[in-house]
Amino acid sequence: MTTIIDLFENSIEKYANNPYIWEKIGSSYSATTYKETHAEVNTLAAGLIKLGVAKNDKISLLSEGRKQWVISELAILYAGAINIPLSIKLDGPDLVFRIVHSETSVVFVSASQAPKVLNVKDKLPNVKWYVLLDEQEGYANDEIHISKLYEMGTELLKIEPKAVNVRSSKVLPTDFANISYTSGTTADPKGVILSHRNYTANVEQALTLMDIPEHYRTLLILPLDHCFAHVAGIYSFMAMGASIATVQQGKTPLDTLKNIPVNIKELKPNLLLSVPALAKNFKKNIEAGIKAKGAFTEGLFNFAIRLSYAYNKEGWNKGKGLTFLYKPLLWLFDKILFAKIRLVFGGEMDFFIGGGALLDIELQRFFYAIGIPMFQGYGLSEATPIISSNSLKRHKLGSSGYLVKYLELKICDENGNELPIGQKGEIVVRGENVMVGYWKNDRATSETIKNGWLHTGDMGYLDNDGYLYVLGRFKSLLIASDGEKYSPEGIEETVVQHSKLIDQIILYNNQNSYTTAIIVPSKEALKRCLTEKHIDVSNPNAYHEAINLIQHEIAKYKSSGEYADLFPERWLPASFALVDEAFTEQNGLVNSTMKIVRGKVELKYKERIEHLYTPEGKNVLNGKNLEAIENILKG
Repeated sequence: MTTIIDLFENSIEKYANNPYIWEKIGSSYSATTYKETHAEVNTLAAGLIKLGVAKNDKISLLSEGRKQWVISELAILYAGAINIPLSIKLDGPDLVFRIVHSETSVVFVSASQAPKVLNVKDKLPNVKWYVLLDEQEGYANDEIHISKLYEMGTELLKIEPKAVNVRSSKVLPTDFANISYTSGTTADPKGVILSHRNYTANVEQALTLMDIPEHYRTLLILPLDHCFAHVAGIYSFMAMGASIATVQQGKTPLDTLKNIPVNIKELKPNLLLSVPALAKNFKKNIEAGIKAKGAFTEGLFNFAIRLSYAYNKEGWNKGKGLTFLYKPLLWLFDKILFAKIRLVFGGEMDFFIGGGALLDIELQRFFYAIGIPMFQGYGLSEATPIISSNSLKRHKLGSSGYLVKYLELKICDENGNELPIGQKGEIVVRGENVMVGYWKNDRATSETIKNGWLHTGDMGYLDNDGYLYVLGRFKSLLIASDGEKYSPEGIEETVVQHSKLIDQIILYNNQNSYTTAIIVPSKEALKRCLTEKHIDVSNPNAYHEAINLIQHEIAKYKSSGEYADLFPERWLPASFALVDEAFTEQNGLVNSTMKIVRGKVELKYKERIEHLYTPEGKNVLNGKNLEAIENILKG
C-alpha cells in the first residue's frame, strides 16, 4: 500500500537528475528535473500550510495544462489536502455546483479562468482564498498570487525545515487524493472519490501492459483534470523516471490547439494519449497533406494503405497466410511514404494510447498502417480509470485490449449472474483501483459498488483469448418490442465516420416496433452535394433531394447496401428526424468529454421521436423534416 507521495519520493531517489516536466514559455522547451520539481512542490506545500490549509481540506484547481498544474496538485497532496480538478470547459452553475458541493476552501485558478470564479464569489461562501497562477493588476483581500505562497513557504521552511515532511508523513494510502466530478449526464454530477492508493494501484496495473523507458517523453494533450491523463501520463511516467510535457498556452483556446502539432514536432514524444476526436483530426490532416501533393502521391498512398491493411489484419495475426509476400513492398512504402508522415509526430513516436469513447477500427488500422499504432484502451473514472488496453506486447485491433493484472473482471447479466466467455453483459470489476465512492452520495455509491465489485454500466464481452470488447452503455441500449437489446454506439460511430452528410446521430428504440434516429446533417456537405447535382439549394425541390440523400446514406447499411453486413437491419433507423441545431456543450447535449448526452437529446426531441412512430412521421419526407432541412440549407 503506497501513496502518491511515496511514489514521487521513490522516483526522486532513483531519477533525481532526470527531466520530469518540460514546458515551453517563449521559443523553446526547458526541463525541470525530478529533484527541482520536488523542491518547488515542497516550498509550495509549505506555503499552503502557512496559509492555514489543514489535512483533508479541499482545494479546487482550475487551469489549462501547464507545469504549475502538476506542481500545484503535488503540493496540495503533500500538504495532506484533497485536490478537486476542474475542467476548463465548465462555467456558470456547473462550476459553482462543484466548488460548493466539494466544500472547497481554496481555489487555484489561471488568468483565463479567473473571471469564472472571481465574478461569483457571493455564491462560493466556503472559499477563503483564491490563488492566482498568473499576475493580475490588483488583488482583493481574499486573493493571492502564487509567488506569495512560495515566499510564505520559504519563510516557514527556514523556521521549520521539516514542516512539510511532518504533514506528508501523516498521509495514508486510504486518504482521498482527488474528488473528480463526472459530467452529470443524467442528474447532478457525481464526485468520484479517488484515494492515493487508487492512483498508485492503477499505475502498477497500467505498467503491467506497457513499458515506459526512462528516456520516454509524452506531450499531455488531454486535459489534466481527467484521471486518464493522471494515471497514463503524470503518474505512470513519474513511476518510471520518464518525462511529461505540456502544450504551450496560446492567448485563446484556438491558439493553444494550433500549438499542438508544432509542440509535437518540437518535443518528439515517444507516445501520446489520445481520444477518438483527436485521432480523427490527425488522420484528416494527414490525408489532406497527401492530397495536396497531387494525384500520383495520393494514389500511391492509398495503394500502400490498402496493402498495409491486408498485411496487418487485426495486428496479432499480421502477415499470416500469403500476405507475408507483401512485406518487401511494405518495407519500401515505409521508407518512401510512412516514415515521412511519422515526422509530423516528431519521428520518434512508438504508439498512441486511445481512451474515451469507442475507437473506430478503421482509425486503428490507419495508424497501424503508417507505423504508429493507436491502441484502444478501456476504463472509467470510477476505476481510476484503466481496466484494459491493447499494447505493443499484446494487441487485437477492434478490441479494448487485455486486462491489467491485479484486477478481477466478470461479465454479468441483469441479475448479477456471471456469464460465460463470449456472452454479452455488464462489465463488473474488483481491485484496488476501484473508487472509494461518490462524494456525499451514499445511494449512488451503493448502486454502483456492490460487495466490492464496481458495476460499470457498460456492456461488453471477453473473447477466448482474454480480450475485452466494449459495446457501449447498458443504459443506452436499444430495446425492441420483443425485448431483444442492442448497443447503438457502434452504429452511430460508424455512420458519422463514413458519411460526409451526417455530422451527428442518436438512435432510439424503447420497446418499439422499429428503430428511429435523430440526425444532425452536415450543412456544408449537403449544399456541396446538391450544387454538384446542379440543384439550386433555395428551391423547395432541393429539400426533398437533401432528405433523400440522407436516406441513401442510411440505406448503405441495409440489405444490398455497401455496408450491409455490418449491423443487424432491425437496429438501423426505419425513419429519422432531421434537426437544425447541432449537439454542443453550449446547449447541454454534449458533455465536457465531448460525448453526446443521449438522455438529454431524447428529452429535448421527445415530441419529434413520438412523431416518428406515427404514419406521417415514418415517411422521411414529412413536414417537420422538410422544415428542418429548409432552415439548414438557408442558414
